[in-house]
Amino acid sequence: MAVDIYFNFNGNCREAVMFYAEVFETEVPKIMTFGEGPPNPEYPLPEEAKNLVMHTRLNISGSNVMFSDTFPGSPFTQGNNITLAVVSKDGAEIKSVFSKLKEGGKVNLELQETFFSKCYGQITDKFGIEWQLSLDSGEVFG
Repeated sequence: MAVDIYFNFNGNCREAVMFYAEVFETEVPKIMTFGEGPPNPEYPLPEEAKNLVMHTRLNISGSNVMFSDTFPGSPFTQGNNITLAVVSKDGAEIKSVFSKLKEGGKVNLELQETFFSKCYGQITDKFGIEWQLSLDSGEVFG
């Protein structure tokens, strides 16, 4: 069983997913738009929805992360209740991802040594998504 994260965006999903594909050096994702879905004569698709992202996903370090735009007129709340944790045994990878995520974003906690990680930081990226980055030293706490 896996736990996947699903992000909704307000019209800028394509930009966001391409940004994350670059940050995490993944394959360019396949993107399905609302316009590519099967038509429903009872609910004609508004023109402004046709090019919005209905579904796409990235595999980031073995985890599936899925993305979509909200349908026009649907409520949207920017990811204020979502934090993603990136844990790696590679310190250079942590520093690289942190550096890329902070472009246009806000550093909440610079990378630093803590009691649970030799290299830990927190950042809110330019899309309002909060990230925690941590070097995995192999020690178990809890």
